[in-house]
Amino acid sequence: MEILDEEQLKMAETLLSDLFPQSLQVYGYIFQMNRVKADHMDVLVDRWPDFRVILTRPLREKDDCFKDISVYSKDGDKLKKILLETEIVNWENYLCLGVDLCYEEMITSIAATRGATGNKLVVCHVLRLQDPSHLPQTDSSTVAISSLDESHISLVNKTWKFGEGEHSVEFIKNMIRYLPTCCVLDTDGQPVAWVLTYAYCALGMLYTQPEHRGKGYAKILISAISKKLHTQGYPVFCFIEEENQHSFRLFKSL
Repeated sequence: MEILDEEQLKMAETLLSDLFPQSLQVYGYIFQMNRVKADHMDVLVDRWPDFRVILTRPLREKDDCFKDISVYSKDGDKLKKILLETEIVNWENYLCLGVDLCYEEMITSIAATRGATGNKLVVCHVLRLQDPSHLPQTDSSTVAISSLDESHISLVNKTWKFGEGEHSVEFIKNMIRYLPTCCVLDTDGQPVAWVLTYAYCALGMLYTQPEHRGKGYAKILISAISKKLHTQGYPVFCFIEEENQHSFRLFKSL
């Protein structure tokens, strides 16, 4: 497979934008790489520019458990051949593979053949905002909205459902340092609700402190960060876990 250079990455962004929604996660990584380089990774294709398989492969560091390998494929047989016959994926290390659900059985079979064990972590709905004009307005006189900074890393880390103590600190630090965030502040200037942007540009880690729930902060934050992302040219989308019907209804209502 071929690793794309900077000029090819710009072209890949354009090509993938015509293949939504299936290409969104890979597109989001490339969009981010073309602008802020929050995460170091390679983007590989089976051929260029008429690719059938394109994937993002993070350059892992010690104790790095939160960088996904994301795959977009137009050709299941070609994807299977790549995963079986090349060393593009290191099956000996822990990895999280983001792939269309239609390839689930194939990936499970390949992993077993390569001597790897694993499980399906989550199945998600993909929701994408196309028209921000329908988002509700926020009254800035009643709610203080700001951005997170690095002093808030520990707060976000301990409330994130996938937080792994010190192992997830660097992951969250990069999100706060390089990518858009929004938070609601209390009267002491401390965050009581927040939302971040993953390295593949999806909204994530939406959270409200228990004592501040029921005040509509989640809807306010989703609206605020969606407008910010749209203004900056980002794709605006999120992955909602299949069983999280509350969040699904919330995002669908906007």
